[in-house]
Amino acid sequence: MSARRLEGRAALVTGAGSGIGRATADRLASDGARVVTVDMAGPVDITADVTDPGINAALAAKAESRLGGLDIVVACAGITGMQMLDGHDDEFFERMMAVNVTAVFRLMRDTMPLLKRSPHGRIILIGSVMSSFGEAGMTAYSASKHAVLGMTKSVAAEAGAFGITVNCIQPGAIDTPMTAPAFTAMPEFRQRWIDKAALGRLGQPDDIADVAAFLASDEARFMSGHGIFVDGGATQRQ
Repeated sequence: MSARRLEGRAALVTGAGSGIGRATADRLASDGARVVTVDMAGPVDITADVTDPGINAALAAKAESRLGGLDIVVACAGITGMQMLDGHDDEFFERMMAVNVTAVFRLMRDTMPLLKRSPHGRIILIGSVMSSFGEAGMTAYSASKHAVLGMTKSVAAEAGAFGITVNCIQPGAIDTPMTAPAFTAMPEFRQRWIDKAALGRLGQPDDIADVAAFLASDEARFMSGHGIFVDGGATQRQ
């Protein structure tokens, strides 16, 4: 396996300011890809809110102008949070859908013309183990990640005619700036996820980035339409 297996390929990574997105952008770059990074904050190439209705078309245009095309799209921008159903407010639910679902849909739609021109088109979405089981207080988040998995399957069926693969990574509990507040506020919640994992630890952003780099490579050229669990064996211990 070449250390520069993505040499010359052009990638767009959203949510790249920190956590999984940052690790993924760095890993793709280390494998030779030219990467445009996007986030609302942090050291990124483009500062943008992915929920802006017109931003993804603008991102596609910027990727084309900066990179000359696009081979790899990785949608890492996302949010999480907990609210019990009794008293669950509409704004929380709608924000979850806007970031985790609608923005991902628009990103795929608006970058598809560029990906169709690539001989190595790849779409990689970030789902969650929460699309396979439920968790109290996670109705909105779980619904959003079920939607991501559904979009993965449908877009894969459509994009395959153009040689584009579409896959979804389904992480377990990953130690990132996004999850840190919940783990700090509820140490028992953190420990419960450590105990869930057969490997006995939380995941790290690099655990996900390594899988993303594989999916972006030629080694994964015949994989499409799948959710890939990267959870330390947590789904085996329900």
